[in-house]
Amino acid sequence: MSVADEAQPRRVAAGVVVRWLREPLLQFLLLGAVLFGVFSLTQSERLATAPSKEIRLSLDEITHLAQLYQSQWRRPPTPQELERMVENKVQQEILYREALAMGLDKDDEIVKRRMAQKMQFLAEDVAAAREPTTADLRSWFDQHSARFAQPPRLSFRHLYFSPDRRGAHARADAAHALAKLAGQPVDAKIANSLADPFMFQDYYRDRAPDYLGKEFGPIFALAVAKLPPGAWQGPVESGFGWHLVFVDTVVAGRIPPFEEVESDVRTAWFGEQKALAWEKAYKGMRANYTVLLPAPSGEAAK
Repeated sequence: MSVADEAQPRRVAAGVVVRWLREPLLQFLLLGAVLFGVFSLTQSERLATAPSKEIRLSLDEITHLAQLYQSQWRRPPTPQELERMVENKVQQEILYREALAMGLDKDDEIVKRRMAQKMQFLAEDVAAAREPTTADLRSWFDQHSARFAQPPRLSFRHLYFSPDRRGAHARADAAHALAKLAGQPVDAKIANSLADPFMFQDYYRDRAPDYLGKEFGPIFALAVAKLPPGAWQGPVESGFGWHLVFVDTVVAGRIPPFEEVESDVRTAWFGEQKALAWEKAYKGMRANYTVLLPAPSGEAAK
């Protein structure tokens, strides 16, 4: 057997190991094992000696306090202010230790929720540790490009016919005004004399349908998005009443190229990777537990 033949199984085994080490769940479990080992070692040291009443702050911790103060107040703390900050830090540590000694962390929903949240953050951080390549992001974008689709946008002027002023005749008045505006340009002088004042804008530039839905209601947004540009049309109903609409321009919706939205793709990619890492980690932890629930009241009575 040649040297190359002997090396081939080693390369295959090394490849398998590398693939396993890239698995987020395995990384999470390894990190958890390390943390558990450190915690166990620390606990063993604490049990071997008398409970410590010593609180030691490092120079880095005090420097960090001063930096936090400066970032908030735009100046360094005075010696007296820094002394108060240090004392507050000491007070927090003392109260924390005393609370643990009294068992106040037991059966506390807030503590449980916070610890569970930190476990989730730990699992998600495993995914965040891997920096994607441009090729990774481009491949992911090709599969999820619909997420980045940009909606159509349009610009239009409208005339408003108020049901509060016109009552049941608002729609009929709008239709009558449309007949007078037939063939008239968007800036026809007669237009304003036919309509009622509107509380917002008379002209909307480069708006997407979702914006119009929030401003006028979904019925209006859908109707206006279907109107061809270049003429007065309607009546179109909104949440305010009736409108005649003159669409100026329509910009069709599109999916932008990858280069245009690369930073957004990167953010979305990380979000998905974190969610997947958390799902895998939780499934692994969940498999180690048996959950017992009470029987329904009807069955318990039998």
